[in-house]
Amino acid sequence: MKMKKLSMFLLVVLSATFISTGCASWNKTQKGAVIGTAAGGTAGAVIGRSSGNTALGAIIGAAVGGASGAIIGRQMDKQAEEIAKTVPDAKVERVGEGIVVEFSSNILFGFDESDLSYDAKTNLDKLVSVLNVYPETDIEIQGHTDSRGSEQYNQTLSVQRANIVSDYLADKGIAHDRLETKGFGETLPKYENQTAEGRTQNRRVEFMITANEKMKEEAEKEASK
Repeated sequence: MKMKKLSMFLLVVLSATFISTGCASWNKTQKGAVIGTAAGGTAGAVIGRSSGNTALGAIIGAAVGGASGAIIGRQMDKQAEEIAKTVPDAKVERVGEGIVVEFSSNILFGFDESDLSYDAKTNLDKLVSVLNVYPETDIEIQGHTDSRGSEQYNQTLSVQRANIVSDYLADKGIAHDRLETKGFGETLPKYENQTAEGRTQNRRVEFMITANEKMKEEAEKEASK
Protein backbone atom coordinates (compact mmCIF):
# COMPACT_ATOMS: atom_id res chain seq x y z
CA MET A 1 0.00 0.00 0.00
CA LYS A 2 2.85 2.39 0.83
CA MET A 3 4.47 1.68 -2.52
CA LYS A 4 1.18 2.33 -4.32
CA LYS A 5 0.77 5.67 -2.54
CA LEU A 6 4.36 6.59 -3.32
CA SER A 7 3.85 5.73 -7.00
CA MET A 8 0.72 7.88 -7.17
CA PHE A 9 2.55 10.75 -5.47
CA LEU A 10 5.39 10.56 -7.96
CA LEU A 11 2.97 10.45 -10.88
CA VAL A 12 1.15 13.49 -9.56
CA VAL A 13 4.39 15.41 -9.17
CA LEU A 14 5.55 14.42 -12.65
CA SER A 15 2.21 15.39 -14.16
CA ALA A 16 2.25 18.77 -12.48
CA THR A 17 5.82 19.33 -13.61
CA PHE A 18 4.99 18.50 -17.24
CA ILE A 19 2.20 21.06 -17.26
CA SER A 20 3.80 23.85 -15.27
CA THR A 21 7.26 23.70 -16.84
CA GLY A 22 6.62 21.88 -20.11
CA CYS A 23 9.14 20.11 -22.31
CA ALA A 24 10.52 21.98 -25.27
CA SER A 25 10.67 18.86 -27.44
CA TRP A 26 7.03 17.84 -26.83
CA ASN A 27 3.88 19.38 -28.25
CA LYS A 28 0.68 19.85 -26.24
CA THR A 29 -0.93 16.73 -27.68
CA GLN A 30 1.96 14.53 -26.52
CA LYS A 31 1.91 16.12 -23.08
CA GLY A 32 -1.81 15.48 -22.85
CA ALA A 33 -1.36 11.80 -23.62
CA VAL A 34 1.32 11.36 -20.95
CA ILE A 35 -0.48 13.40 -18.32
CA GLY A 36 -3.71 11.50 -18.80
CA THR A 37 -1.99 8.12 -18.62
CA ALA A 38 0.04 9.03 -15.55
CA ALA A 39 -2.55 10.98 -13.60
CA GLY A 40 -6.25 10.73 -14.30
CA GLY A 41 -9.02 11.96 -12.03
CA THR A 42 -7.31 11.41 -8.67
CA ALA A 43 -4.16 13.22 -9.69
CA GLY A 44 -6.20 16.00 -11.24
CA ALA A 45 -7.99 16.66 -7.99
CA VAL A 46 -4.73 16.62 -6.02
CA ILE A 47 -2.93 18.93 -8.44
CA GLY A 48 -5.88 21.29 -8.63
CA ARG A 49 -6.06 21.67 -4.87
CA SER A 50 -2.32 21.85 -4.25
CA SER A 51 -1.62 24.37 -6.99
CA GLY A 52 -4.70 26.51 -6.40
CA ASN A 53 -5.47 26.04 -10.10
CA THR A 54 -8.87 24.38 -10.34
CA ALA A 55 -8.87 24.75 -14.12
CA LEU A 56 -5.74 22.62 -14.25
CA GLY A 57 -7.22 20.06 -11.89
CA ALA A 58 -10.51 19.82 -13.79
CA ILE A 59 -8.78 19.20 -17.10
CA ILE A 60 -6.34 16.63 -15.73
CA GLY A 61 -9.21 14.89 -13.97
CA ALA A 62 -11.09 14.54 -17.27
CA ALA A 63 -8.11 13.16 -19.18
CA VAL A 64 -8.10 9.64 -20.63
CA GLY A 65 -4.47 9.54 -21.74
CA GLY A 66 -2.66 7.23 -24.13
CA ALA A 67 -3.45 7.13 -27.82
CA SER A 68 -7.06 8.20 -27.20
CA GLY A 69 -5.82 11.23 -25.29
CA ALA A 70 -3.50 12.16 -28.13
CA ILE A 71 -6.43 12.07 -30.58
CA ILE A 72 -8.50 14.26 -28.26
CA GLY A 73 -5.53 16.59 -27.90
CA ARG A 74 -5.35 17.13 -31.65
CA GLN A 75 -9.04 18.05 -31.74
CA MET A 76 -8.53 20.43 -28.84
CA ASP A 77 -5.58 22.04 -30.64
CA LYS A 78 -7.85 22.94 -33.52
CA GLN A 79 -10.65 24.21 -31.29
CA ALA A 80 -8.26 26.33 -29.21
CA GLU A 81 -6.87 27.95 -32.35
CA GLU A 82 -10.36 28.83 -33.51
CA ILE A 83 -11.32 30.31 -30.13
CA ALA A 84 -8.15 32.41 -29.99
CA LYS A 85 -8.80 33.70 -33.49
CA THR A 86 -12.53 34.31 -32.99
CA VAL A 87 -12.42 35.75 -29.45
CA PRO A 88 -9.33 37.99 -29.26
CA ASP A 89 -10.39 39.46 -25.88
CA ALA A 90 -10.06 36.05 -24.21
CA LYS A 91 -6.93 34.36 -22.92
CA VAL A 92 -6.83 30.86 -24.43
CA GLU A 93 -4.53 28.14 -23.11
CA ARG A 94 -4.20 24.52 -24.16
CA VAL A 95 -3.65 22.25 -21.17
CA GLY A 96 -3.34 18.48 -21.51
CA GLU A 97 -6.50 17.22 -23.21
CA GLY A 98 -8.49 20.41 -22.65
CA ILE A 99 -8.70 24.15 -23.08
CA VAL A 100 -8.86 26.98 -20.55
CA VAL A 101 -10.53 30.18 -21.73
CA GLU A 102 -10.16 33.09 -19.33
CA PHE A 103 -12.11 36.33 -19.41
CA SER A 104 -11.23 39.15 -17.06
CA SER A 105 -14.42 40.18 -15.32
CA ASN A 106 -14.06 43.76 -16.51
CA ILE A 107 -14.70 42.39 -20.01
CA LEU A 108 -17.89 40.64 -18.89
CA PHE A 109 -19.18 42.69 -15.95
CA GLY A 110 -19.13 46.15 -14.47
CA PHE A 111 -17.32 46.50 -11.14
CA ASP A 112 -19.23 44.74 -8.35
CA GLU A 113 -21.96 43.73 -10.79
CA SER A 114 -23.28 40.43 -12.09
CA ASP A 115 -25.21 41.68 -15.12
CA LEU A 116 -23.56 41.06 -18.48
CA SER A 117 -22.51 44.16 -20.39
CA TYR A 118 -23.09 44.69 -24.10
CA ASP A 119 -19.41 43.95 -24.80
CA ALA A 120 -19.70 40.79 -22.68
CA LYS A 121 -22.54 39.48 -24.78
CA THR A 122 -20.60 40.26 -27.94
CA ASN A 123 -17.60 38.28 -26.68
CA LEU A 124 -19.72 35.39 -25.45
CA ASP A 125 -21.55 35.26 -28.78
CA LYS A 126 -18.17 34.82 -30.47
CA LEU A 127 -17.28 32.02 -28.07
CA VAL A 128 -20.65 30.33 -28.62
CA SER A 129 -20.07 30.34 -32.37
CA VAL A 130 -17.03 28.10 -31.84
CA LEU A 131 -18.52 25.96 -29.06
CA ASN A 132 -21.46 25.07 -31.29
CA VAL A 133 -19.07 23.73 -33.93
CA TYR A 134 -17.67 21.30 -31.33
CA PRO A 135 -20.75 19.87 -29.55
CA GLU A 136 -18.88 16.88 -28.09
CA THR A 137 -17.27 18.87 -25.30
CA ASP A 138 -18.24 19.67 -21.72
CA ILE A 139 -17.82 23.19 -20.32
CA GLU A 140 -17.18 24.02 -16.69
CA ILE A 141 -17.61 27.73 -15.90
CA GLN A 142 -15.76 29.04 -12.84
CA GLY A 143 -16.28 32.43 -11.22
CA HIS A 144 -13.52 34.16 -9.22
CA THR A 145 -13.16 37.50 -7.43
CA ASP A 146 -10.41 39.59 -5.88
CA SER A 147 -9.95 39.82 -2.09
CA ARG A 148 -11.82 43.07 -1.50
CA GLY A 149 -15.08 42.67 0.39
CA SER A 150 -16.12 39.85 2.70
CA GLU A 151 -15.46 36.22 1.85
CA GLN A 152 -19.18 35.42 1.83
CA TYR A 153 -20.01 38.34 -0.44
CA ASN A 154 -17.27 37.41 -2.89
CA GLN A 155 -18.33 33.76 -2.87
CA THR A 156 -21.91 34.72 -3.67
CA LEU A 157 -20.82 37.12 -6.41
CA SER A 158 -18.59 34.49 -8.05
CA VAL A 159 -21.44 31.97 -8.12
CA GLN A 160 -23.85 34.55 -9.54
CA ARG A 161 -21.44 35.47 -12.33
CA ALA A 162 -20.75 31.85 -13.27
CA ASN A 163 -24.48 31.09 -13.33
CA ILE A 164 -25.33 34.15 -15.43
CA VAL A 165 -22.68 33.25 -17.98
CA SER A 166 -23.95 29.66 -18.07
CA ASP A 167 -27.55 30.82 -18.54
CA TYR A 168 -26.49 33.09 -21.38
CA LEU A 169 -24.68 30.26 -23.16
CA ALA A 170 -27.73 28.04 -22.73
CA ASP A 171 -29.99 30.76 -24.15
CA LYS A 172 -27.69 30.87 -27.17
CA GLY A 173 -28.11 27.17 -27.86
CA ILE A 174 -25.44 25.43 -25.79
CA ALA A 175 -27.03 22.29 -24.34
CA HIS A 176 -27.61 22.43 -20.57
CA ASP A 177 -26.02 19.03 -20.05
CA ARG A 178 -22.72 20.41 -21.37
CA LEU A 179 -22.59 23.13 -18.71
CA GLU A 180 -21.47 23.09 -15.10
CA THR A 181 -20.84 26.09 -12.85
CA LYS A 182 -18.67 26.68 -9.80
CA GLY A 183 -17.88 29.77 -7.77
CA PHE A 184 -14.65 30.12 -5.80
CA GLY A 185 -14.91 33.68 -4.54
CA GLU A 186 -11.54 35.07 -3.48
CA THR A 187 -10.05 31.71 -2.49
CA LEU A 188 -8.02 30.95 -5.63
CA PRO A 189 -6.19 34.06 -6.84
CA LYS A 190 -3.94 33.61 -9.87
CA TYR A 191 -2.55 37.13 -9.66
CA GLU A 192 -1.37 39.52 -6.95
CA ASN A 193 -4.21 41.03 -4.91
CA GLN A 194 -1.83 43.71 -3.61
CA THR A 195 -1.99 45.68 -6.86
CA ALA A 196 -4.89 47.20 -8.77
CA GLU A 197 -3.88 45.33 -11.92
CA GLY A 198 -3.66 42.02 -10.06
CA ARG A 199 -7.08 42.50 -8.47
CA THR A 200 -8.56 43.25 -11.88
CA GLN A 201 -7.09 40.02 -13.27
CA ASN A 202 -8.34 38.00 -10.30
CA ARG A 203 -11.88 39.14 -11.05
CA ARG A 204 -12.28 36.58 -13.80
CA VAL A 205 -14.45 33.89 -15.31
CA GLU A 206 -12.76 30.76 -16.61
CA PHE A 207 -14.10 28.11 -18.98
CA MET A 208 -12.73 24.55 -18.82
CA ILE A 209 -13.44 22.75 -22.07
CA THR A 210 -12.97 18.97 -21.98
CA ALA A 211 -14.05 15.96 -24.02
CA ASN A 212 -17.46 14.50 -23.23
CA GLU A 213 -18.13 10.77 -23.15
CA LYS A 214 -19.02 10.60 -26.83
CA MET A 215 -15.76 12.22 -27.89
CA LYS A 216 -13.84 9.87 -25.61
CA GLU A 217 -15.59 6.83 -27.05
CA GLU A 218 -14.93 7.95 -30.62
CA ALA A 219 -11.27 8.64 -29.80
CA GLU A 220 -10.93 5.19 -28.26
CA LYS A 221 -12.43 3.57 -31.38
CA GLU A 222 -10.07 5.51 -33.62
CA ALA A 223 -7.08 4.64 -31.45
CA SER A 224 -7.90 0.92 -31.60
CA LYS A 225 -7.93 0.78 -35.41
